[in-house]
Amino acid sequence: MAKLYFYYAAMNAGKSTVLLQSSYNYQERGMRTLMFAPVLDTRAGYGRIQSRIGLASDALPLRADDDLLAVIRAEHARSPVACVFVDEAQFISPAQVRELAEVADGLNIPVLCYGLRTDFQAKLFPGSAELLALADDLIELKTICHCGRKATMNLRVAADGRAVREGAQVEIGGNDRYVAVCRRHFKEAIAAAS
Repeated sequence: MAKLYFYYAAMNAGKSTVLLQSSYNYQERGMRTLMFAPVLDTRAGYGRIQSRIGLASDALPLRADDDLLAVIRAEHARSPVACVFVDEAQFISPAQVRELAEVADGLNIPVLCYGLRTDFQAKLFPGSAELLALADDLIELKTICHCGRKATMNLRVAADGRAVREGAQVEIGGNDRYVAVCRRHFKEAIAAAS
């Protein structure tokens, strides 16, 4: 029986690297995979997944109103799909998470989602919340804070390096806008920004 997986971590833990490597492992054995990248994240370009270490691949662009079950069902009918991968899964809707669960349950295709658990205010993203509720397996990928402890928080920073406390939940950026830190350093940075 196929499963729905949620690989989550703070920024810069290598989520996209692991996704690309896992998809490659399937493809190397002659199996077809589908990779999805939300159109909201254009850092690597439209319909593209890229890791910080330089690995990259084309992906199917994923829009907020796409019916993932219908798309995957059609692709699977055209040519069998061995596994589905979703990058930046925090940006998918709760309805799309339920569609991915049906891909695992109804089509018997494993679905591996990679994304952030929380935003820069330590609040769950809607897609992440639904994945935490529905995924069969939750896997935390780890990265470290500058102090050496496990980083679990995503600190949004301004150009001057100070923590940002308010703003839209979604602001696309990389190392220029976000720093992965432990909870203690997150709280200290937020307090200093007051």
